[in-house]
Amino acid sequence: MHLVQTMAYAGEAPWHGLGNRLARKQPIEVWARQAGMDWRIEEAPVCFMSGQAGTLGAIHSFPEQKVLYRSDTKAPLSVVGNRYQTVQPREILEFYRDLTEAGGFELETAGVLKEGRKLWALAKTGQQTVLKGGDTVNGYLLLATACDGTLATTAQFTSVRVVCNNTLAIALDDGTGAIKVPHRTQFNPQAVKQQLGIAVSSWDAFMVRMRALSERKVRPATAQDFFRRLLDMPTLATSQAKLQPNDRALRAIQLLYDGKGMGSDLPSASGTAWGLVNAVTQYADHERRARSADHRLDSSWFGAGAVLKQRAWEEAVKLVA
Repeated sequence: MHLVQTMAYAGEAPWHGLGNRLARKQPIEVWARQAGMDWRIEEAPVCFMSGQAGTLGAIHSFPEQKVLYRSDTKAPLSVVGNRYQTVQPREILEFYRDLTEAGGFELETAGVLKEGRKLWALAKTGQQTVLKGGDTVNGYLLLATACDGTLATTAQFTSVRVVCNNTLAIALDDGTGAIKVPHRTQFNPQAVKQQLGIAVSSWDAFMVRMRALSERKVRPATAQDFFRRLLDMPTLATSQAKLQPNDRALRAIQLLYDGKGMGSDLPSASGTAWGLVNAVTQYADHERRARSADHRLDSSWFGAGAVLKQRAWEEAVKLVA
């Protein structure tokens, strides 16, 4: 079953290859329609029926909890506590209205995962870095939420490497890369934007580290140990001949690093710490086994793939510390 119910994108096809294509710079209203986000999350009390099996009993309510459901299909989404604060699909898009109309941002993709339980939109910030050999990386802002308990409403700076469409969350030591709003508090878009400082400091610090990684040469043995450590495998010195659980992943990532990866031959990535990071991001975004492209997208942004990429970035940064 597909996780992505509906989705839209503007410009070139996104890395996951999913969605309805729009002309660039469409109004928010068009995005809502084409991305399948023009419905509301409604609430109803949790009820149960008492009585013997097979007989109609009295209907009672359970006031501590409520059911969230879609206004268009009436499909149930989740059961949550009474203090739960809902973030509507339209609010995710509206967050970008002033940023796209006056702030130089441009919506690039938006959509619905898991029948409506997870919602997101991604906009280009206009920030860009070009590393050695024309290796171009663009800045983005991702806003996502979920109503099934899997994700707080999260605003996250993200980078996309043009040559391979690899995505990487920009998380810094001081935590300014992401703002998380738990669902027990009201989502205040203006406060979130102020906290993010839309946009410069996170990107500048990320850019400095990205350049340092692209200039840090790595020996083949160091690269092997890096990938083994990342996948929680024993180092070559202690490794036994028997197969390890992550051998397939290790081989795939090593091949991407050694030249199979998109852009792995560029001077910025060939034999460098930046190449280590991009071998892992390409594996998570494009190569890792997944039931479908939409499951891979969910993992790459919000699940195990995102965790793996973040660990790769943190380990690589230690090489230039």
